[in-house]
Amino acid sequence: MAKENTVLTIDVGGDNLKMAEFVFPPGGAIMLRKFAFRKLEEQEGMTPEEVFARNYREMLAEGGFVAKSVRLSLSGQSSFSRLSKLPPLMGNKSAINKIVEYEARQTVPYPMNEVVWDYQLIRHEWEDTRVETQEDGSTLEIADSHEEYEALFVAVKTDQITCYTDVIEDSGKEILSVEIAPVALFNAAKGTQCRDDECVLILNIGGRGTNLMIADHQRAFIRSIPIAGDAITQQVAKEYNIGFAEAEDLKHRHGFVALGGAYEEPESEVAATISKIARNVMTRLHGEVSRSINVWRAQHGGNAPSRVLLAGGGSTMMYITDFFQEKLRLPVEYLNTFGAITIAEQVDKEELQAVAPMFQELIGMSLRSITQCPIDISLVPASIRNQKELDRKKPYFYISAASLLVCLGIFYIGVYKRLNFDKSRVDRVQVRVEETNKKMKEVTNLMNQMNSAKSRYENAKAFVDARGKWTGMLTELQELIPDTMWLTTLEGIGDEIAPAAGSESDRPGMGMDMGGGPFGGGPFGGGPFGGGGRRSSANPAEPVARVYRDIGEVKQLRLVGYTLVLKNRDLLERELRNRFKTSKYFSDAEDGTVLDKYEPNTEALNMTSFEMRVTLKEPIKK
Repeated sequence: MAKENTVLTIDVGGDNLKMAEFVFPPGGAIMLRKFAFRKLEEQEGMTPEEVFARNYREMLAEGGFVAKSVRLSLSGQSSFSRLSKLPPLMGNKSAINKIVEYEARQTVPYPMNEVVWDYQLIRHEWEDTRVETQEDGSTLEIADSHEEYEALFVAVKTDQITCYTDVIEDSGKEILSVEIAPVALFNAAKGTQCRDDECVLILNIGGRGTNLMIADHQRAFIRSIPIAGDAITQQVAKEYNIGFAEAEDLKHRHGFVALGGAYEEPESEVAATISKIARNVMTRLHGEVSRSINVWRAQHGGNAPSRVLLAGGGSTMMYITDFFQEKLRLPVEYLNTFGAITIAEQVDKEELQAVAPMFQELIGMSLRSITQCPIDISLVPASIRNQKELDRKKPYFYISAASLLVCLGIFYIGVYKRLNFDKSRVDRVQVRVEETNKKMKEVTNLMNQMNSAKSRYENAKAFVDARGKWTGMLTELQELIPDTMWLTTLEGIGDEIAPAAGSESDRPGMGMDMGGGPFGGGPFGGGPFGGGGRRSSANPAEPVARVYRDIGEVKQLRLVGYTLVLKNRDLLERELRNRFKTSKYFSDAEDGTVLDKYEPNTEALNMTSFEMRVTLKEPIKK
């Protein structure tokens, strides 16, 4: 539970590394539990990132820091910041983003895809007073309210952030926020010593640079100045031709800022020299501070600072407050943000007091965990943000995966039960199918027996029907033949194959002789009184006999007979043909009745003879 309410703040300065672990007891308090400070000395053959990694791991192990969450701040010298006024486009958020991005592109000397940047929207309100003259000559003061928005954006190269965040993440820590030291110090000052109704100048004098901040009511102005304590050390090393470390030691033992005007020189010549060097460097710094204040007031319409707050390791030099009070003609005091926190009993107070001016940024970062800070700019790289977003969504992924598994389990159970149900149904149906197949075989056998009996019945019926067909056909034939016509021959025949000479007795067929001619003679009666008449074979025009195939079934009837010719009556043969067309047994086709031979009547004999073939509708088996 303690680890969840703790945070480790890390400030990577220009030449030092600071770490502090804060605990957040119930009630919104902040307690400093552990801290560590170490100078980062350059090592031959090692990059600054490697130096940080080695010192970070050593400090982490020596200090016994257990917090898993980390807030990181970087030196202001490695960042780019700008305060830009925005046109009145507050109703269009996308337009504001485009304008701020445009300003960032104009200022940052690197491609935007190589930097991490963020901005804070600041609301600025002010009033102008104007005097109007009334009709009666009196004057009236009228206050006009104005409002505008500004964007404070900060950008840092991505590799200058990831070189630290990668090391921190490799140690098992989680990055909560990344910001620059000036922003963290500004938030600390606004949370402790800066009121909302005043304009305060904050100077954080470090080793390699000075961060200038102006807290003007709700507005903020930030600038990094590359003049600080190391500039004094370099001048001392040059003056005495000694190394940087030795010059730094001399500065700490003898250094102070020389007072202006007439004052008594110190007894130590070294102290006198270093004090003059320090004053020269501070004078240069004052020049940059004054120029920054003029830019703030002229370009941004800001107020003049009413007092100055000092912070940072370089601000501990003796008489520095007197120097800035003399130059700026403003009250100068040290920034003390420790009033916002409590200190645990196990913390070494004397050791903390020695480095307290350099721990203001870490307190500012701790405030982020309990309140909304005035400037909330986070420079967390996109890779870490994406990983956090993924980690945030992991529970949902796990829940989704568990839900999927549950759904699959339910689906499997449902399918398994359904398969068992369908299998039982199939088994039941299979039994019924087998029973049905047995019955189908029985039915098939019975059907075959029935079809066999039916076939025999139909054959017998056809035989019986054919046997009575001759009687019916002869009866109908008798009804169709006119009274003045009679037949001498009725013969069933098959297919005609070829003409041949010969007598009627040579003609194979199936029929009966109906007697001779009416007065005797041949089958056609010959002449009226006997003899062959016009049927003599010597006559070449006499029709020849036809030979028919030995028949298996009767397809036609050959009719031979005579007709009595009456006065005023059509030929009976033609009338007979027309009657055959209405018959039940004989074909009604045009070629169904064929007249093969016809002998007309004469003056001596009023009879005609004929021979015709009549086709049956249905053949009769022999």
